[in-house]
Amino acid sequence: MKTYIALLKGINVGGHKKVPMGELRELLSKSGFENVQTYIQSGNIILQSNKSDISKIENDIENSIKDYFGFEVSVLVKTRQELQRIFDASPFAEEKKKASYFMMLHDCPSDDLVKEASEKVYEGEEYNIVNNCIYYYYENGLGKAKFNVNFFERKFKTFATARNYNTMVKLLALSSKNVKDQ
Repeated sequence: MKTYIALLKGINVGGHKKVPMGELRELLSKSGFENVQTYIQSGNIILQSNKSDISKIENDIENSIKDYFGFEVSVLVKTRQELQRIFDASPFAEEKKKASYFMMLHDCPSDDLVKEASEKVYEGEEYNIVNNCIYYYYENGLGKAKFNVNFFERKFKTFATARNYNTMVKLLALSSKNVKDQ
């Protein structure tokens, strides 16, 4: 049994795509996943599976949600080790890292697209693109930011979902409790 972290995009935001966490845990348990846990209402799931094909796990979760709740949700699945590597690779100094966001892309963008995106800058906003993660920091807070997930999704032609520092720390801590074979 291997531990995975599944990140759902855009649920329980502004009253749209409501997914009660209790129902989601029960649904995924009935769908063959084990030790299903959720963290806060924004679609963070720690679960275990015998499957090793991440795209199959993503599809199984997406299909289960669509069949049960009646709408589509993009799902990004990472192993605990992948999430730890993403967390550790943050280019920011510790103070900025604690106030930063980790925007994980489903697919790695091409070097050309990264170069093109990197030419756009806004004062007080910093970001670094490393593999399939965009590390970003907003001097004046996320609410006043000009960069957002939609900009990068359009630019890189893939979906993305972002988590803040505290959520990343909590997901790593929760997923470490289940780790036996990793």
